[in-house]
Amino acid sequence: MFKVDIIEQCKQNNRKAQMQLYNQYCNGMYIVAKRFLKDANDAEDVVQEAFIKAFSKLHQYKAEVTFGAWLKRIVVNKSIDFLKSKKQQLVELDEVHLKVVDTAHNDKWLVEDTVTVNDVRKAICKLPEKYKYVVMLYLIEGYDHEEISKILSITQVASRTQLSRGKVKLQELLTQQNNGTGY
Repeated sequence: MFKVDIIEQCKQNNRKAQMQLYNQYCNGMYIVAKRFLKDANDAEDVVQEAFIKAFSKLHQYKAEVTFGAWLKRIVVNKSIDFLKSKKQQLVELDEVHLKVVDTAHNDKWLVEDTVTVNDVRKAICKLPEKYKYVVMLYLIEGYDHEEISKILSITQVASRTQLSRGKVKLQELLTQQNNGTGY
C-alpha cells in the first residue's frame, strides 16, 4: 500500500489503515515528544493526543509537506501545549528590549571533540526555558524562525534573539563542563 492510499483510507475511517499509519510513526513521534517532556508517560499521552488530532483533522492534510512532517508539527505543538498546561509557562522576553544580535562570528558552534551529543542534550535541558524551546526547535527539530514564531506565538525577531542568546548560554554550559567547573 502506498502512503497516499493509506492516508486516503484513513480519511475514510479505515481502522486497519489508521493502525498501520500509527505503527509506522508512533516511535519517531514519541522520540520527538520525549525531547520536550521529561516523563515517558507524559510523552506517550502527548503522542496519543497528537494521533487523535491528526486523524480527526486528516481532511486538512494537503500533502504540501510529508505526512511525517505534518504529524511532527502536531506533536511539537501538543508537547508545548502540555507544558503550558502544567504551568511550565514559556517565558517570553520583553519585546521592547529585543535586539537581534549579529551572530556571524558566533555561529560556528564549535565545541571540544570530547563533548558528546548527550552532553549537548543535557546542556540544552539546563538552558532557561525562554531559550530552551527555541534552541530545541531550531537545532534538534530543524524548524526555521518563521515556523518557530508560529509554534511559540512569538515574533521572528524574538525567535532569532532567543536562539542567539540560547547559543551563547549553551556554549557557556558546554565550556563549563569541559573545564570541569560545571556539572
